[in-house]
Amino acid sequence: MSEKSSNSSGSDEDVDPESGQPVIELGGVLSKWTNYIHGWQDRWVVLKNNTLSYYKSEDEREYGCRGALCLSKAMISPHEFDECRFDISVNDSVWYLRAEDPAHRDQWIDSIELHKAESGYGSETSLRRHGSMQSLTSAASGFSATSTSSFKKGHSLKEKLAEMETFRDILCRQVDTLQKYFDSCADGVSKDEFQRDRVVEEDEDDFPSTTRPNGDCPHNNNGSKEKLFPPASPKGINGIDFKGEAITFKATTAGILSTLSHCIELMMKREDSWQKRIDKELEKRRRVEDAYKNALSDLKIKSHYGGPDYEEGPNSLINEDEFFDAVEAALDRQDKIEEESEKVRLPRLTPAPPVDAYSAIANHRFSTGVEEMVQNHMTYSLQDMGGDANWQLVVEEGEMKVYRREVEENGIVLDPLKATHAVKGVTGHEVCHYFWDTAVRNDWETTIENFNVVETLSDNAVIVYQTHKRVWPASQRDVLYLSAMRKILATNENDPDTWLVCNFSVDHDNAPPTNRCVRAKINVAMICQTLVSPPEGDKQISRDNVLCKITYVANVNPGGWAPASVLRAVAKREYPKFLKRFTSYVQEKTAGKPILF
Repeated sequence: MSEKSSNSSGSDEDVDPESGQPVIELGGVLSKWTNYIHGWQDRWVVLKNNTLSYYKSEDEREYGCRGALCLSKAMISPHEFDECRFDISVNDSVWYLRAEDPAHRDQWIDSIELHKAESGYGSETSLRRHGSMQSLTSAASGFSATSTSSFKKGHSLKEKLAEMETFRDILCRQVDTLQKYFDSCADGVSKDEFQRDRVVEEDEDDFPSTTRPNGDCPHNNNGSKEKLFPPASPKGINGIDFKGEAITFKATTAGILSTLSHCIELMMKREDSWQKRIDKELEKRRRVEDAYKNALSDLKIKSHYGGPDYEEGPNSLINEDEFFDAVEAALDRQDKIEEESEKVRLPRLTPAPPVDAYSAIANHRFSTGVEEMVQNHMTYSLQDMGGDANWQLVVEEGEMKVYRREVEENGIVLDPLKATHAVKGVTGHEVCHYFWDTAVRNDWETTIENFNVVETLSDNAVIVYQTHKRVWPASQRDVLYLSAMRKILATNENDPDTWLVCNFSVDHDNAPPTNRCVRAKINVAMICQTLVSPPEGDKQISRDNVLCKITYVANVNPGGWAPASVLRAVAKREYPKFLKRFTSYVQEKTAGKPILF
């Protein structure tokens, strides 16, 4: 990943709300996490008009962007451990991005934050811009909160019943007081009527009944304006029985209060039942909310499970058991795919070059290293392991035995593996030929995604770059190695015919390491010895008389941060399968053909 170029420009429309300066537009190359198969890929990213968009490359901008994010509600998260990485998330959409260095990452984050502030969210301008709406919302929220608070502080039914009883007593006392008042009024009216009747009778005897022109009754002798005949009683005018009305009022009020008390009693009887129902509903709601939160959490995990945080690395979120299960499942899928592909594989004819091409020591810049590797393997790889307690037998299937010696360096598993096998009907030359020949590599090697010959050094030495199929969540591996094939000259006539292929890591300018793969280091040798049993009588040597004794040694530094238990389990599983698959392939290719010694 590298930020190859970037540019910025200001416009009248993009203005920083605080400073009034134009908001900078930014464009450049960032590494974007695509998926667990392709990993990090360089993409041309453009920041403009509060939108972050990306293109496959700068040259393909005219074909339209491949994706875009609105930054108004985006969350920008610098990675805790990776100083060059930052993540941008909007709801369920997450972009994982890496810059060339921390300085460029900070530049991108600052520019994105500036565009985000310009969009009107989370700034003073935002508050001024949306002041009216916020006022309405605040008012509604205040009203809602007040109403809810009042409701929650309301009394229980028992307290309400006590209040109703108090009000009933007060009301009854008030009615009694009014009744006494009305009784007193009724008695006073009766006495006044009796006195007025007596006065009228006496006056009618002494004075004639006259009426003044203005219609007024005659005044008393003392000259006051009081009428001779006071107003008649209300009862006489309206015909109201105050005492009866008061009794009726009291009875009606008592009936209403009695009915209310009865209703309250019924409600109290049902309160316990309703409370139990409410408790059950609250419990159901709590369980539903918990289930929703768990489902949402699982959904987020699954939606980003293939993200870079869940792949192999020092801060991976996936634990060792999950890592092992995922690798095991991926290898099982690859085995099924290989079984299907073998059914339709077409045979390939590859003539073997003459023996002289492999016995000569070639002159090239790596010739000294090749000779050292050949001598080391011939000296140490063929040693018997019976008395060495450091080697552990991990697999034994028929003639095949696989040994391992546990070695770790800085937490990385570097276990050397050594396998011995005996294959009938083939020679050491044939086995080494098919192991070295890149033309047939894909016919038997199922773990390789692609490979190419970087440089041909001689007729028996090439430099090969190959990438292996990714087994998620482990990172994808690649390897750059020199592969040389050699016929080992016998030192005495009793030595078996011996061939060797050694593959060891080298560096080459045409295949530098990349961020897409973890570069593994290897030192592998396959040593094949041909043992011939004499045929009966005058019969010619056939494949039934030929046995190839194979010694395979592998020293691999996988690099990366894969758990040690996973690496050892994969090696124990895959190496025996590789040997059986390869030797079966050689037997199939050589069947019915002349023997190549």
